[in-house]
Amino acid sequence: MKTFKQLGIGSGFVKGLAELNIIEPTYIQEKVIPVLMAGATDIVAQAQTGTGKTAAYGLPLLEQMDANKNAVQGLILCPTRELAKQVAKQLFKFTKYSDKIFTEAVYGGEHIERQMGALKRPTHVVVATPGRLIDLLKRNAVNLSSVKTVVLDEADEMLSMGFKDELNEILSFLPSVENKWLFSTEGRKLKISFNSSLKPM
Repeated sequence: MKTFKQLGIGSGFVKGLAELNIIEPTYIQEKVIPVLMAGATDIVAQAQTGTGKTAAYGLPLLEQMDANKNAVQGLILCPTRELAKQVAKQLFKFTKYSDKIFTEAVYGGEHIERQMGALKRPTHVVVATPGRLIDLLKRNAVNLSSVKTVVLDEADEMLSMGFKDELNEILSFLPSVENKWLFSTEGRKLKISFNSSLKPM
């Protein structure tokens, strides 16, 4: 069993993980983190709920962020506001002892004006539900031109919920994207062709 440090995770994040009592990587973390840290890649990963998928993609994503660059550099898409809030909260905890990397969650069911105001602050990672993100893009409230990595958390669920057109529309706002990481729950069917757009195979 390798440590997070051996997987390439920086000491600040390792300290934050230790405070959360996350000491040893889970199976998916040990397998996925080195791949995502190695360079630009597209990946589809499946694991059971509770096995640490958020850290598996979240830590490599945070490692990519340039804290000195005031621009959205990472995008995480989630099917529900509950998951979006949970992911953003987890990333915030990971960054307690690292450079100041700011994450903002945007989702339906909250006042969009409040979220537009929050996005005016320095933001490096946006965690969003597809519908609300498109609303914000149409209002020019968020700029995704510097996003290098897009993560689809519960990708299969988003497709089954009918978000395919929204996901393709969002991808059209990502001219600089180099990494597309799809994560889903093990046991669900996940058949995705991920080139410039999302198409069920």
